[in-house]
Amino acid sequence: MPHEVTSKNRSDYRVSQTKSPRTRCAVISSIENRSIEMLLQPLPGRLSSIQHGRGSRIVAAAAPIKNIRNEALDRAPLDKAHTFNAHFVPFKDVQSKNLSGETYSLDEVVYRSSDGGLLDVHHDMNALAQYGPEYWRSVFDSRIGTTSWPYGSGVWSKKEWVLPGLSDDDIVSMFEGNSNLFWAERFGRETLGMTDLWVKQCGNSHTGSFKDLGMTVLVSQVNRIRKQKPGSISAVGCASTGDTSAALSAYCAAAGIPSIVFLPADKISLAQLVQPIANGALVLSIDTDFDGCMKLIKQVTAETPIYLANSMNSLRLEGQKTAAIEILQQFDWQVPDWVIIPGGNLGNIYAFYKGFKMCQQLGLVDRLPRLVVAQAANANPLYQAYQQAKGNNNTISTSYLPMKAKTTFASAIQIGDPVSIDRAILALQDVDGIVEEASEEELMDASARADRTGMFNCPHTGVALAALIKLRQRNVIGANDRTVVISTAHGLKFTQSKIAYHSKDIPGISCQFANPPVVVKENLGAVMDVLKQKFSI
Repeated sequence: MPHEVTSKNRSDYRVSQTKSPRTRCAVISSIENRSIEMLLQPLPGRLSSIQHGRGSRIVAAAAPIKNIRNEALDRAPLDKAHTFNAHFVPFKDVQSKNLSGETYSLDEVVYRSSDGGLLDVHHDMNALAQYGPEYWRSVFDSRIGTTSWPYGSGVWSKKEWVLPGLSDDDIVSMFEGNSNLFWAERFGRETLGMTDLWVKQCGNSHTGSFKDLGMTVLVSQVNRIRKQKPGSISAVGCASTGDTSAALSAYCAAAGIPSIVFLPADKISLAQLVQPIANGALVLSIDTDFDGCMKLIKQVTAETPIYLANSMNSLRLEGQKTAAIEILQQFDWQVPDWVIIPGGNLGNIYAFYKGFKMCQQLGLVDRLPRLVVAQAANANPLYQAYQQAKGNNNTISTSYLPMKAKTTFASAIQIGDPVSIDRAILALQDVDGIVEEASEEELMDASARADRTGMFNCPHTGVALAALIKLRQRNVIGANDRTVVISTAHGLKFTQSKIAYHSKDIPGISCQFANPPVVVKENLGAVMDVLKQKFSI
C-alpha cells in the first residue's frame, strides 16, 4: 500500500510505491518542506498529479467541488419569498376579473376547470408587490448572463413570477431565453422607411424555437410531481406541428422522463421530425392534421397517466411570458409601441400580453404595447373573425368560427381551431390589438426580402414581417414607431421551403426575391463573364 502524508492544509497526499525506499523517503521529506508543500497544494475540489524524483507521483485529492445546483441549495431566499404563491384558476375568472374561489394546486394533474374551460396560473400580486418596481428591475437585471442556477436562464431569472413555489433542485433548464434583439436597420430603412424596427430572435434557443421557454416550466413542474408522487405520471405527451415536440423531447431527455409526440404525417420539416427522434421520444406519425392529433392526445391523456404538454396547459405560458419581460429589459424598461406575433394556437399572444401586463401591474412600466396577431391566410380563423367584427375586438368572440386549415409554409401555425382563442381575444381587447394575415406569396417574399438584409427567417417570421409591411403601407404603424417582430423559430429548421423558393419551384408563386446559384464551368473566362454581368466590372 502507498504511504499517506497529511499536509498542514488538511489535504491528503498519497505517495505512490516505488522500487527505491530512498526515493520514497526523499518524497516524504520534501513534503515536509513548506515551500514544496505550497507548490503541491491542489486547487479546491480538484485532483492533481505531480511527478517528483524518479517515477514517484504525488496525487492530491480534495473534497468534490459543489456544482451550480448544489450551490443554489445553500443560497438564502428573498426575505418574503415564502409569501409568494401561484395556483390554477379558471380562465373565465381572469376574463371577469372576479375570482370565483375555484382553485387547483399546480401539483395536481388538471387541465380544465369544473365547467370544461381553460385554466390560468394566478399569482398573488399583493405578495409580489411587497417588493417595489426598482427592486424587481434590479434583481432581474443582475441575473442576466450569469451561470448561477437557475437564474442564468432567461425564464428562471424571473422565477418568482413564474413558479415561485418550485424548488431550484426540481428545475429542468438548458439556460434558455436571453435571446437577442436584432436591430433590423437595413430592412427597416430600405423596405419600410422605419428607424426603430427590431426582431426578437426567440429561435436562437436550444431546440431552435420559442417553445423552449414554456417547456422548461412544464417539464420542471412534472419533475416535481413525479418526485412527490411516484407513478402518478408515466410520460409526457403532446400533439405538435414540429416545434413543441422538439422542445418537449429535449427537456424530457434532460430530466430522464419519457416523452411521446403525435405528429401530422408529412406536414412538418425534416429538421423538426428528426429532433424528437434524436432525443429518444416515442414519435407517432399520424395521417391527419394538427387538430386531429390534438383530439387524439387529449383522449389518450384522459385515459392514461400521460401528462398533456400542449398549450391548453397554462404552465407553458408562464415560461413564454418571460420573453415579453426580457424585451422590456433589453430596452432598459422602455415599452415598445408595437409587438407583432405570428399566431397559430394563439397561446403565445396571451403569454406576451401576460408578461407585459404583470410588469404594468407591479409598476415596472406604465403602459402596454399594442399587439398584432399575424396569421397565415391558409389558417386564419382569428383574422376572419376580426374582419367579420370590423375590427371591433369587443365583438370578435361572437364572430369566431373554427376552420379547416389549409397547407401553409408556416406549418407551425397551420391550425384551424386554436385552443387559446379566448385568451388571444382577451389580450386584443386590453391592448387595442390588430389581426392581420399574409398569403403564401407574401410570407415567402417577406422572409426572403428580409434574409437579404442579414436575417435568416423561418416562414412564421415571414408571416409577421408581411403583416408589418401591410400595416406600414396603410400607415397604421408609423415610421418612427418602435416595433418588435417576434421571430418564433430558427430558419435552419425550414431549409426545405427556402430551397424551394430560391429554386423557383413553388407553383403559383413568382419568387421575386429568389437568388438561385449560377452554374459556371471551370474556366476563368466564364467566371469573369458572370462577375462582369453581376457587378458591372
